[in-house]
Amino acid sequence: MIEAAVGLPGLRLAVVSNEPQCVLPSALAASLAAHWQVDDVTNPEQLEQAVLGVQSLTGGLPVSALFGAYEQLQEPLARVRERLGIDGMRPDAARRFRDKDVMKQALRRAGIPCARAVRAHSADEALAGARTLGYPLVAKPVAGAGARHTERITNTAALAHYLQRVPVSPNAPVLLEELLVGREYSMESITIGGRTVWQSHTRYAPSPLEVLEHPWMQWCVLLPREQEDPSVADARAMVSQALVALGMETGVSHAEWFRRSDGSLALSEIAARPPGAHMTTLIARAHDVDFVKVWAAMQIHGALHAALDGGDTMPPRRYAVGAAYLRAQGHGSRITHVHGVDQIARSLGALITDARLPVIGDHPTGSYEGDGVLIVRHPETAIVEAALQEIVSTVRVVA
Repeated sequence: MIEAAVGLPGLRLAVVSNEPQCVLPSALAASLAAHWQVDDVTNPEQLEQAVLGVQSLTGGLPVSALFGAYEQLQEPLARVRERLGIDGMRPDAARRFRDKDVMKQALRRAGIPCARAVRAHSADEALAGARTLGYPLVAKPVAGAGARHTERITNTAALAHYLQRVPVSPNAPVLLEELLVGREYSMESITIGGRTVWQSHTRYAPSPLEVLEHPWMQWCVLLPREQEDPSVADARAMVSQALVALGMETGVSHAEWFRRSDGSLALSEIAARPPGAHMTTLIARAHDVDFVKVWAAMQIHGALHAALDGGDTMPPRRYAVGAAYLRAQGHGSRITHVHGVDQIARSLGALITDARLPVIGDHPTGSYEGDGVLIVRHPETAIVEAALQEIVSTVRVVA
């Protein structure tokens, strides 16, 4: 992100972080106008003081843009923007994206299909909410990220066990949601001035929740070459409507949605930030463009041209791209073996654009993103889809 932003024309870039400037490569650190270290970058008071400190280091120049990709930063950033008069998303909109219960209320008011949900501030409220929704359901933090503490709950005993492991309080409420059943997708969007100007959908195989429930599964994400696939036109319209309802003005967003077995749609949630799980790399490889730079240009300049050599639209999609996430299997605390990589290199080497292999001796992450990733691309979607299946059928990471 820092490399992408500092390479844009007509700006001076300062960085606020929990880490010291010395952890950056020396050339990158030298390109910054200023650096300010804080104890907790998600604390609005510390963040505000850091922004004011940066202004003093740069001769009193006002900060014209304040942004970050981290999910937990979005509300603190919005609060500091409002306090200091910096352009960008304000706290009310940031909360609609960050608080999943507030989000679903706004979506329902706009007539957008989404899961029924109950917010609970205590174990008793959670148990009562489960009786209202019925089982199975999904329990998750109200302001979670990356499916952390997100679980399928099938009965009262399972919910009681969840509440023992994930304590609920007025300061840490839990959201109980109707379980959405169907095929899961994501939709990445670029919004400028409140108008959706570009969208891209990805297919999940299987869903992140299924991967977390089955330790032997390895997740895949497929970005088809057919960007304007008519079969997802209704989903593109739904996500665009949702972004208006939630208050997106300018930026990149990441929506997750379901196609039910009867063909109907349901929106799971939207994040007002670029997608994680290497999806920015997938988009970059599909379009041969630095997508992080595109996002930074929008946050700083409110337009695409600074990142696209003067162009004002994303270049056409040239490839289908996919990611296979290599996930450690077994109950050990260390990765001991990675099997099948040489075979995949011989079979699919010409398709692989990016590889981050699991490291022997590392602790398994336990997440659906796994401990490594292989990214493949080809002009034909079917070839990429087959390559992903070959990877997850061949590569085995052992803990």
